[in-house]
Amino acid sequence: MKTWAYRAVCLFAWAAIEVVAGNPVAAAAADRPNVLFIAVDDMRCELGCYGATHVQSPNLDRLAASGVLFTQAYCQQAVCNPSRVSLLTGLRPDTTKVWDLTTEMRTVLPDVVTIPQYFRRHGYRAVAYGKIFHNPFPDAKSWDEPTHTPKDVVNYSQANVARLAEFKRKMTATGKPKAAVQRMRGPATEIQDQPDDKNADGKMTSDALSKLRALAAGESPFFLAVGYIRPHLPFITPKKYWELYDRRKIPLANNAYLPKGAPLVAFGDRSLGGFYELRDYLDYADAPSPLDQSLTEAQQRELRHGYYASVSFVDTQIGRLLDGLKELNLERNTIVVLWSDHGWKLGEHNGWCKQTNYEIDARAPLMIRAPGAKANGRPCKALVEFVDVYPTLCDLAGLPIPNTLEGRSLTPLLEDTEATVKDAAFSQFPRRHAGRDYMGYAMRTDRYRYVEWLDATTGQLTARELYDHSVDPDENENLAERSSVVDELHDQMWRELPAPPIPFPFVQAIIDK
Repeated sequence: MKTWAYRAVCLFAWAAIEVVAGNPVAAAAADRPNVLFIAVDDMRCELGCYGATHVQSPNLDRLAASGVLFTQAYCQQAVCNPSRVSLLTGLRPDTTKVWDLTTEMRTVLPDVVTIPQYFRRHGYRAVAYGKIFHNPFPDAKSWDEPTHTPKDVVNYSQANVARLAEFKRKMTATGKPKAAVQRMRGPATEIQDQPDDKNADGKMTSDALSKLRALAAGESPFFLAVGYIRPHLPFITPKKYWELYDRRKIPLANNAYLPKGAPLVAFGDRSLGGFYELRDYLDYADAPSPLDQSLTEAQQRELRHGYYASVSFVDTQIGRLLDGLKELNLERNTIVVLWSDHGWKLGEHNGWCKQTNYEIDARAPLMIRAPGAKANGRPCKALVEFVDVYPTLCDLAGLPIPNTLEGRSLTPLLEDTEATVKDAAFSQFPRRHAGRDYMGYAMRTDRYRYVEWLDATTGQLTARELYDHSVDPDENENLAERSSVVDELHDQMWRELPAPPIPFPFVQAIIDK
């Protein structure tokens, strides 16, 4: 049997022949590997395969054990829309100009070619189930069919639907802003007494398995994308997954405080480091600012319990997908890639949700199983970024890597987990603070996380953060004001990153209004 490396070389040769012949969908496409592309929303690196023995994730663990688990993979911005656009285009947020949840990718990059779109151009059939791009913007150009969403599922129970309606009525009666009323949702958690397939992620998995069987019988290689909602809020899963955990024994964050010496812009006075998202659930609408105090212990345990139950629920669904590949005899010819769009805080730095430049938000799960790869079954601690996924999949499928991409292929790491492909990983996050806009840039090296906060109008450096992971892996103390390495790290950051677009376009939009 050919090794993965040899097969990749052969496929690349075929691709070159096709380009010369002017036919990118020639017969060689049928010999290319399939791709199962699994996206999970808000999943942090707290799984069994990452050493979290208190979390039950047997199916994710077996995927990690059969492929390469990247232990230091970083998103380019720790919030949904920018992160997903960045990964799916292979471009950093400053290039995509997507820094928020409201910008539709095609309005700023009308001609960009996404991963599934590129694979379609090379003879693949690309189909999506669930959340791949940000929900409001499924991007029809990327797929052969409209993105599939599950039907006949139950979200909140009727009791909680009624509870939300009454809560909104009272908000309106007391003069709350219309936008706040519209954003309000039901409770942050709900224990469902119903089968998996009545939950959106369960039904979506069943639908995706039906499509998998159809794709397996087709003549073209496939790119099947399956995107899970959980463990995004609200934590709504069937009862059996809640019963996997004893709430009294769930560990709580051991650093429920802001990093010592951190500038307030790092959390921001509007977003509160993403905490505002939790306040959009009726039972946490009055939660205190993380700048003031922590949630109660009961609230912390409830949210952690719901999060872990959601992880285990999604883990079961992913196991069904992996079983489906095996039953259809597709494992030997299917690349499996699993990623989450960013990490998530469960009380760390007194925060909940995402939207910071800290390790807990920027680091996220990434697993790649390439048939025959020498490194399968071994974890890889090399620094990697989500912009690297696009060139890696091209490399594995034998497709030419577009020269516009800003990431690097990780295929050397799939052969040798001790190799390196880059010296640093970069993330960023915009922040509104004290009436001004800022952009924070974070660089993660083997030892340090270094952050610069720039005024988004003038480009002036207004604050720095430095965390030494050799002694402070939880990033609890900012050393920037008394370290001799910050200037060296500053130089490294701006050697490797393009100059920022000062003034930022989002600032100009605010001025124009």
